[in-house]
Amino acid sequence: GTQAYVLAVIEHATRRIRILGITIHPTGEWTAQQARNLIMDLGDQAHRAKFMIRDRGSNFTTAFDTVLADAGIRTVLCNIQTPRMNAITERWIGGCRRELLDHTLAWNQAHLQQILRQYETHHNQHRPHRALHAVAPLKPLPEPVDLDHYRVRKHAHVDGMINEYRLVA
Repeated sequence: GTQAYVLAVIEHATRRIRILGITIHPTGEWTAQQARNLIMDLGDQAHRAKFMIRDRGSNFTTAFDTVLADAGIRTVLCNIQTPRMNAITERWIGGCRRELLDHTLAWNQAHLQQILRQYETHHNQHRPHRALHAVAPLKPLPEPVDLDHYRVRKHAHVDGMINEYRLVA
């Protein structure tokens, strides 16, 4: 019955999701620390990020914006009642709720983090994206396959909540 807050970012060009953190009590200090962690994770690639589109939540303090500004990332605030301004993230949140969280009972924060990490891996490495021509964010385009020589095998993830299909000889 406890509500948890998840901070996630998406690279618009690649559709790669990064779950930065999970907490029960989000604060401005916590979000600023997650921004620092993101900049460290990006490492040499931080210069590629030009903008951070975010909502106007009270947990996004000036410290959060300062961490991003120090890395050369400009913060853009979403307009009020404009869900299309951050549509890619909103779609991921909706999909995560419908496909995973509505069907899963998370026992504690560690369990929630575990299932969200599995969903993040699925999203980044296996899930096809229309904007990427049916390719996952971290995979190159596959070579065409003659399906007459293969069978399809199902592989379940996240305790059977998500199914992936692979070709086998």
